[in-house]
Order: sequence, then structure tokens, then C-alpha cells
Amino acid sequence: MKRLLKIGLALLCAALVGACAYIYPSTGRLHEAATLQASPQYRDGQFHNEVASPPRPGGFGFILAVIRGRFEPRERPAPTVPLPSVKTDLASLPLEQDIVVWLGHSSYYVQIGGKRILVDPVFSKYAAPVPGMVRAFDGTNLYSLEDVPEIDAVLITHDHYDHLDYGTMKRLEPKTRMVITGLGNGAHLLHWGYRPEKIREMNWHTTVEIAPGLQAHVLPAQHYSGRFMQRNQSLWASYALQTPQRKLYFSGDTGFGPHFAAIAKRFERFDFVALDAGQYNVRWADIHMNPEEASRAAEILNARTMLSGHAGRFTLARHAWDEPFERAVAASQGKRYRLLTPRIGEPVFLADPLQPFTHWWKGLE
Repeated sequence: MKRLLKIGLALLCAALVGACAYIYPSTGRLHEAATLQASPQYRDGQFHNEVASPPRPGGFGFILAVIRGRFEPRERPAPTVPLPSVKTDLASLPLEQDIVVWLGHSSYYVQIGGKRILVDPVFSKYAAPVPGMVRAFDGTNLYSLEDVPEIDAVLITHDHYDHLDYGTMKRLEPKTRMVITGLGNGAHLLHWGYRPEKIREMNWHTTVEIAPGLQAHVLPAQHYSGRFMQRNQSLWASYALQTPQRKLYFSGDTGFGPHFAAIAKRFERFDFVALDAGQYNVRWADIHMNPEEASRAAEILNARTMLSGHAGRFTLARHAWDEPFERAVAASQGKRYRLLTPRIGEPVFLADPLQPFTHWWKGLE
């Protein structure tokens, strides 16, 4: 009996060691605290929102929250059939045209000012450190890194697994000229093999010139950060992309807050906004928006068009997978902006105000 117990314990230890070895690279690294002091948002050993949020669980509290979420009752958490999508040849899109291609959830391929940009690219099948935890919907994995042309800049809003993906970023490095991200996230990238000269770690209210006439503005968001044991050791952000002809805004994960009015005051209007509106829960009310709040934000930002993001690929919340799209349509009725509803991979031509889209999620089940 003792021998069997020893064998069982040895196998368990071996499994734990193997799991840690598998997970360890994807968790990334933390910056030395001294390098974070330059941010006004950093105090008491961590980053803070402009509007105070309640403490978020760290370490095993976070893991237990994920496990609990998997066993909570949910209404249609994932589609029962593959989602309709479009496989666009990204490299063949005319560079002189300003285009946004939604890649599902919060990932976007962007052409603006003759440059190619990725926002929060996730090409993996799981938005988690181990397979099986947060699986992508069938039909949404049509793109791989081989389909991505040379990229002028990657924008990373924060370090959660559904926005900063180890496998994607590791393989994207040879194709990427620079990565722009919030202060503290560079440690992850350095750990994954990025050269320091490729990394632009920024505070809020700063600007990176991607190319002459094309600027990326690093702006506030209402969220938090952390990949495993420690929370808020890197800065989350939203982004505005600006050329003399056009302004785009990508909110990343964010709750509704006064930062939208401040951004609107600075930029006056946006031609296109992609807003967090697809994974909401009363427990997350301060750090994620529901579709009605995203609609209010789009109006505050004086958006001409809006894409409702953070949906359509992974399930993190308890609501039905297609509820965010239905509520976004209802919330957009009578508003000044136009709601865009492209399928995953379908190009949005920003110069075409009449480009038609369908409510592709209807009638799938």
C-alpha cells in the first residue's frame, strides 16, 4: 500500500512539474518595480485606475474564479455550429486603403496610413495558459501566423491571455517591426525573445510615431492586469490611431468611465471605434462594458462608426454567446453612429460609408 502511495505521489509530482514547465513560459515575467515608478498610475506597488476599483483576486483566487466560472450555469455559452467567417488574403489588401479586419474577440488587423498594424492578436485555439480552459468557437480559427504579412506595429492593450498570447507573440516576432504596450509589459516580451529596440513601453497620454503622419496615442482604460499570481504589475491601455485623414480608437478591455469624455475632448471625433461590449457580468461592472454602455461611449466619442468587440470567439461571461450582438443592435437604434457587424475576417473599408453587413449570427442554431 505504501509503495502504491509513493508511486501515486511521484506521478502527481511529475505531472505538476510537467504542467509548470508547460505553463511557465506563457506566464511571462514581471518588471522590476523601480522601472514602473515613472507612471502616475503606479503607487503602493501596483498600477491603479483613474476611478478606484475593488481589489481583484490574485493567485489561486483567480484560478478558482476561472474554475467556478466553468461550472456556473450558462445559457448557450457557445454556438453549436461553426461560425460563418471570411478568409481574406491580408497581404493582398491595397495598402493605400484604410481597412479594419475583425479577427474575433478583441483582435484586429488594421491598415491605415499605408502601414499594417495588429491589435491584441490571438491566433491560438485557447485564451488560457493551458489547452481546454477557454476554447475558441468552431469556425473562428481560420487565420494563422502564416497568413499575416510583415507588420509595422503591434498594439497590446494589456497582458490577459485573451489579449496577449504567448504562442502568437513568440511566432510573430520576426514579422514585427515594433510592439507598443503599456509600461511593464515589456518584461513579457523580453522573456519571449523580443529585442529591446522593438519594444515601446508607454505611459497613458503619450504618443508613438509609427511612421511619418501616423501616430499611435496611448490612452487610459478602466481595467486591471495580471497573468498569474500578481495583479496590476503592468499598465493596461486603450489606443487611438491618427493620420491627417482619419482617427480610429480601440478601447481594449474597459469599464465605462470619465476617460471617454477626456478622450473625446482631445480628439473631437472618431471615424471608427472598436469597443469592449461582449463579456459583461455584474461582478465585472467596473472593468467591462455592456452593449448599452458601449453605445453611450460611442456617442461620447463622436464616433461615425462602431464595432462591438470582445465577443464572437471566446466565452468568459455567463450570458448567451450571441446576446452581445443582439443588444448592440438594439442599443444602436436612433444613434448618430453606424453599427458595423462584419463577420470574422470580413474587411471593413473605412472610406465606404454604405458598405453593407449582415446580422450573420441570426438563425445559426
